[in-house]
Amino acid sequence: MFGNKKGSTKIDSLIGQGTTLTGNIAFSGGLRIDGRVEGDVLAADRKNGTLVISEKAVITGAVQCSHLILNGEINGPIEVSKYVELQPKARVNGDLSYQTLEMHAGAVIQGRLVHLANGQRVEVDPASIEPVKEAN
Repeated sequence: MFGNKKGSTKIDSLIGQGTTLTGNIAFSGGLRIDGRVEGDVLAADRKNGTLVISEKAVITGAVQCSHLILNGEINGPIEVSKYVELQPKARVNGDLSYQTLEMHAGAVIQGRLVHLANGQRVEVDPASIEPVKEAN
């Protein structure tokens, strides 16, 4: 399902569409969320926790993991120690701290981008980001 840069190839747990979970979640390995979570979602091992948020999923709370693939909505601060992929329908309402970021056209961030370089936080000025020019 994922290559090396995107973390674990295995999803160990699933919160299905139509499910609402209220409370904090601590997970290990890979977690896919298709439903709603009202609480924090934290990888037990922040160096090896892959979180996949599908298009219809919504999280209201903090998120911490090593790899994040987002195509749904997160309302709260996000800290990803390695790799983030924001797919076209991704919506972030909060600050996003990351080491490596891949952002598809259509993804929206309402908050600050904070780059994690060697464990240090470096805030990114969105005005300094140049769009990628597509080849014709």
